[in-house]
Formats: sequence, structure tokens, C-alpha cells
Amino acid sequence: MEFFVEVQNIIVTGKSGAGKQPRIDVLIEKFGFIQVSTGNIFRHFLSLYKSLGTGLNLENIWDSDNNNFIDDEKIAALLDPFCREKSTDVNEAILGAKATRFVDAGLFVPDEITNALFKAEFIKNGAKGMILDGYPRTREQSNYLLELCTEMGTAINFIMLVDNEDDAIVKRTTGRRICRQCGKVFHVEFKPPREGQFCTACGDTVIQRSDDTEEKIRTRLKEFQVKTLGAIEVLTSKNIPVVNVPGNLPVFTDEAVRESVISRISQFI
Repeated sequence: MEFFVEVQNIIVTGKSGAGKQPRIDVLIEKFGFIQVSTGNIFRHFLSLYKSLGTGLNLENIWDSDNNNFIDDEKIAALLDPFCREKSTDVNEAILGAKATRFVDAGLFVPDEITNALFKAEFIKNGAKGMILDGYPRTREQSNYLLELCTEMGTAINFIMLVDNEDDAIVKRTTGRRICRQCGKVFHVEFKPPREGQFCTACGDTVIQRSDDTEEKIRTRLKEFQVKTLGAIEVLTSKNIPVVNVPGNLPVFTDEAVRESVISRISQFI
């Protein structure tokens, strides 16, 4: 497997359902990059905290007078006994507790917490050789990422924007099926699973995600226009180039997807 050392990190972005994952898979296979997804990061920290079984009321770590969390030292004191029992890093547990406090209350997770979760994963992976998927999504996150890259002595070499029309995304996403075991992505029309319900890679059953409904998809499409385009603008203002890759192809095959990616990014390789 090749790894192109001159490229430090790549951002892959686009509207939700545009077809990012198949293009990310090309980069992983060709260059050996690691995919860092905010969805996976959140799942990791939420799961890590809940595995501690603290039973704590997380409102007790929130200072309503100052509209912020209490000091990390105080949170650490509450979590330390559980972390020792489970051999869990207390700093990761603190991040998990903070994220869980917002998610369990059905609240938007502020950029400050998202940035902290991302930084932990970014550092853990050595700050290079990564495909950033789902981050940054706001102007504030983009500014934080640029500062973090400077701090870590690394860079974002280019942004791969997977482009697709809204109606095509709705059609594609409502037909999307995902293997519940290995995460391989299928489509009922364009890339059907075996016998309509089984993963061709591991054989487990494929499912439709609960948020792959037209109403929820169009809400995510609006969010891209309102937030993510602003995040991209911050990065391009710092001369980070954007390469557009088509998300809708006349013929959807693995080779067609691969060619559509490699031909567009060849200027950077």
C-alpha cells in the first residue's frame, strides 16, 4: 500500500449524502490515509464515558451561573474512582462526560467541545496522514483547525469537495443501506447488497439508517449551506485549494469512482 508522505492531511467535505465515503475509500486504498470522522469520534467518547457506569447526574458538572463546566480538576475528582476501576484515561473520560451532557439533553454540542474531542484524536494519530471527514463544519472549527496545525507543525494540503445535486442526494440517500457489522455502504438500486439484504463483504444484514429520510436529509442539506460553506471559505482564504470531485456519475462502479477521484487530485500528487 502506498503512502504519499508529502501530503500531510486532506479534508473531504460535501453535502450529507453526496457520496463522500466511496471517494474516501479510494484515498485510503491508494495512499494509506487514516479516516478521522467526527461521528466516530463522538461515538468513541460517548461510549467510553457510558462504559464507566458512573451514574452521575451530569448537570452537577455544569455551572449554570457561569454557563460553563466546573473546573476539570473537580470533574476529574468525580470520575477518577471509576476510571481507576476500568483503567480509563481520566482526561478522555472528562471529554466524554462533557459531550454526553449535551447529547443526552438533546442539545447542540458547542464548537469548544467538538474541537477538544477532535484535538485528542488528531494528536493520537500523530497530526498527519489523515482524511478529515465531517470536520471542520463551522467557521470557528476551521479557525481552530488552522491554529492546531500550526501548533503541531502540520498542514491541510487540500480540500476534496464531493459535489452533487440536492435531488440526486435525496434519491441516493433514501436508498442507502449500511452493513451493521462492518459499515460497508450499499444502495438498493446502484450497488445492491447480496439478495437485497446481506453485506457482500462480511455477510451480515444491511440496514437503513434512521436519519436517512427525505425530511432529515433536506435539513442536513440546509445545514451545509448555512454552516459548512462558511467553514470552507475560512480555509480557502488561507490559500488551501479546493478540488471538486463529482458525486453523481453516469456509471457507478468502483473503477469509475476511483478514476473520478484520481484524475481530479492528480494536480496535488
